Amino acid sequence: MDLRVLGCHGGETPRHRTTAFLIDERLAIDAGALTSQLDLSDQARLDTVIVSHSHLDHVRDLGTIADNRAQLDCGPLTIAGTKGTLAALRKHFFNDLIWPNFERIPSLEEPTIVYRELPFETPTKVLGYDVTVAAVHHTVESAGFLINDGNGVVAFSGDTGPTDRLWELLDATPNLKALVMEVSFPNEQQALATLSGHHTPNTLIKDLHKLKAPEDLATMLYHIKPAFQSDVEKQCAKLKGVNLHVLKLTDQFIL
Repeated sequence: MDLRVLGCHGGETPRHRTTAFLIDERLAIDAGALTSQLDLSDQARLDTVIVSHSHLDHVRDLGTIADNRAQLDCGPLTIAGTKGTLAALRKHFFNDLIWPNFERIPSLEEPTIVYRELPFETPTKVLGYDVTVAAVHHTVESAGFLINDGNGVVAFSGDTGPTDRLWELLDATPNLKALVMEVSFPNEQQALATLSGHHTPNTLIKDLHKLKAPEDLATMLYHIKPAFQSDVEKQCAKLKGVNLHVLKLTDQFIL
């Protein structure tokens, strides 16, 4: 599995991009940096975007990639997510007010986007991968994903604070190769992290130790807020009994 980091931060500056990952050039996880990081040919090659939740930093480039693809000779882009996330996108984003409804452009028969609902905890075939959705704890309906290509599983936490079911599913997953895990704020900002449904290093280490052997799992950190990048990295470097790597733009892994 080829995993490419397009965006891995919890905010944006000229040096930071919001959440988007690309698997094998055709499957994206979230859409915070699809059009800012992919040229038109790569945008046209994309088949499906799995969306973890409806917050803007994870969905905003769905609008711009739909606009671009409407002018390109490619098939419809599938936007896959949970029932609540898709309902929010229809009502609040692709609603002909904030952005055109690309389910009807250029026509109902040939739309630019189509939606696909993913059920919780039922492995579902998406482009040949088995995708399992795990509920996590955030301020809106939010999902983590376990993506199995037949050779191994890569997991993605989605935006979450302390949670339980994700770790139970990970412990029960054979051949788990890596976890892309959120952490957003430094320990000093715990009240804000709790209010906004995110992790600090203090809560992250407690959740990671819900795993039987967290030191054996390659854990790649994303969603750090740009204003706190240095502080969060320093605090995560002090965590014991875990195998952490802070993601950066242009990272690419063969898993």
